[in-house]
Amino acid sequence: MKFIARIVGVLAFCAGIAHAQPYPSKPVRVIVPYPSGGIVDLLARAITEKIAAGWGQPILVEGRPGADSNLGTESVAKSAPDGYTWLMTGPAVLSNPSIYTNLPWSPLRDFQGVGVAVWNLNVAVVPATLPVANLAEFVAYAKARPGQLNFGNPGTGSSNHLSTELFFQVAGIQLTNIGYKGQPPAIPDLINGQLQFKVVALGLAAPHIRSGRLRALAAFSPLRLKQLPDVPTVSEAGYPEAGLVPWYGIYVPNATPRDVVARINGEINKALASPDVQERIEKIGGLPGPVKTTDEIQAMMKSDFERWGKVVRAAGIKPPQ
Repeated sequence: MKFIARIVGVLAFCAGIAHAQPYPSKPVRVIVPYPSGGIVDLLARAITEKIAAGWGQPILVEGRPGADSNLGTESVAKSAPDGYTWLMTGPAVLSNPSIYTNLPWSPLRDFQGVGVAVWNLNVAVVPATLPVANLAEFVAYAKARPGQLNFGNPGTGSSNHLSTELFFQVAGIQLTNIGYKGQPPAIPDLINGQLQFKVVALGLAAPHIRSGRLRALAAFSPLRLKQLPDVPTVSEAGYPEAGLVPWYGIYVPNATPRDVVARINGEINKALASPDVQERIEKIGGLPGPVKTTDEIQAMMKSDFERWGKVVRAAGIKPPQ
């Protein structure tokens, strides 16, 4: 019995040592609920590779798409709250609960934001053949043709979709929603005029704007874009209420220990301040996120959860059939 008790004591001691190991003591997984190789995947790698180099522990980015990002998001919500599973995603984590009313997770209940990774820079574009030179002219053109114009939607509840619907609500116009599986398939239809309007990721839109096949009307960004300095922001173009810019965040389960949350938050902010990470993010078409404390991120989550919910309800956005 004494021998058994001694063995139990040794095992308990070893477990205590393992538990006391400083974070991180093993690889970290980052779940991206979108396809591998996409914009969110590339952004996640740009940030986490910098952090991993300093930690000496690998950070593995794993694409887990499905159900408009709900599958990957749910897997993180249900993961162990130990700091070894992160979620990187866009505004869908805040807007999807208003679209899918039976989700088993809630962003404000189940997640703690640990980093504002990047502002999602989008550009409102039209075919170069459309007879409008700016956003105000497009609104007048659309009002004269209610329901006759088409816009490309790369995914229900995506940042592009939400930005578009918010702008339509503010401008008081209606266009027909044409659904696509992602952004790239819609570009040819936009260029040839089958679509008359689309909010497109900067990285995808810029080459076609420079070639003259698309015309940029406004940037959905906090500031004018370095790549398109002559294009006004949507606020400068006369629609400041449509200037809610989507952002990609990094999250962990809400029960993650506070000291681990603080460590992750500090490392993300340090990575985002690095010139080489900033350069990678800008090449992908994003704007590095500002340094934010976890309390500030939670406040942003709450505010955007409410605002995107209003956009969803006003637009009558429903789950795709």
